[in-house]
Amino acid sequence: MGSPQGARKCHTSQYMQLMTHWVKQIEKRDSVLTSKQQIDRLLRPGSSYFNLNPFEVLQIDPDATDTELKKRFRALSILVHPDKNQDDADRAQQAFEAVDKAYKLLQDPDQKKRALDVIQAGREYVEHMVKEKKKQLKKDGKAQIVEEDDPEIFRQAVYKQTMKLFAELAIKRKEREAKDMHERKRAREEEIEAAEKAKRDREWQKNFEETRDGRVDSWRTFQAKGKSKEKKNRSFLKPPKVKMEQRE
Repeated sequence: MGSPQGARKCHTSQYMQLMTHWVKQIEKRDSVLTSKQQIDRLLRPGSSYFNLNPFEVLQIDPDATDTELKKRFRALSILVHPDKNQDDADRAQQAFEAVDKAYKLLQDPDQKKRALDVIQAGREYVEHMVKEKKKQLKKDGKAQIVEEDDPEIFRQAVYKQTMKLFAELAIKRKEREAKDMHERKRAREEEIEAAEKAKRDREWQKNFEETRDGRVDSWRTFQAKGKSKEKKNRSFLKPPKVKMEQRE
């Protein structure tokens, strides 16, 4: 009796063979698509999510070599290039940009690894769900047969889960970017506010310095007037001189 690990390896191998066969079929099908059909495929409803998967955009096996990837990119980019579709140049430009973006992403080792990790996570999630379904069937005393035993249904489940994961990551990235933008905006507003306050303080200090001499002179003048008035008031308070009477 084989070990569980051996069974998993066998299942994974069968899955990869299935995916490779499926992708080859897609490539064969798309190789005969017209320019218009390729443009329609790349701009179909929901393309903003479908096109998050660069392998889906280029319709190429994730295990494809760099040479195969480059060949596929050239063929597809020529097919949807605006110069080749001047009667529908705007949509062709959008399709071309999607193809170019996907290719550049896969040219970056880190970006490519992240895309492959998402695809792997999607497959592992479906495998886990299948395992849980069969475990429940066994617990219920039923035959351990699920619809995902059909290779095509299994592939579709992996495809849907992969698209979901790409979409979730894109949403999280946008939320993170929006948060970062908000933080940068708030920091900038605080910086501007601090700069304006510093400017007001400098102007106040400058005005204070410039008017100090005038204030001092005014105070001195005020004090001088006060003393003069006080002296004048004292003179009114002096008792009148008394004349001595002369005796005859």
